[in-house]
Amino acid sequence: PQADAIVTGDVATIAGAREVAQQANALGAFDAVIHNVAVGYREHHQLTADGLPHLFAINTLAPYILTALMTRPQRLVYLSSGMHHHVEARLDDILWQQRRWHASQAYAESKLHNAMLAFALSRRWPDLYVNALEPGWVPTNMGGAGAPDDMDQAHRTQAWLATDACVSGRYFYHLKPLAANPQAHNLALQARLLVICAEISGIALP
Repeated sequence: PQADAIVTGDVATIAGAREVAQQANALGAFDAVIHNVAVGYREHHQLTADGLPHLFAINTLAPYILTALMTRPQRLVYLSSGMHHHVEARLDDILWQQRRWHASQAYAESKLHNAMLAFALSRRWPDLYVNALEPGWVPTNMGGAGAPDDMDQAHRTQAWLATDACVSGRYFYHLKPLAANPQAHNLALQARLLVICAEISGIALP
């Protein structure tokens, strides 16, 4: 509603994510970008046209590609999940080639990657406001009708971080700071994640 324009594309592929970034750049610079593209924790193991796990390509790689290629906004917001608190980054097997597929764990790892990306970029680009958040387990199509969290609260932190908050490198839940998984703050893991995403996509961060 009341949108000036939309962009469309298939961010499951590297070429598709590039195309979405090009469409966005054609509209001019944005004040803020909220990276909320994702598939859920019930995802079956399937490979994209690039030979990557579908969930990894959308949840982890697409936000990286869009961040790298879109004109830099003043504010970047990355959606994580409460599930990220319960996993390790497992960058040694980020493509699930050594482990038996476990959808909810793969999803949780991708949400840890999102927080890692946010914290890495907050240091890389100190002139921007870059943060991550978890919206809660809310009754959306992904969360299910029985999800217990407050739907009215789910969007407020996103809107605040995109418009008004003057903080960076933080993690939030319902407008309040929350401690992220300690691995999200590990500088070596952050650096390794950026290298992996650059190598897989062929796209380096500016």
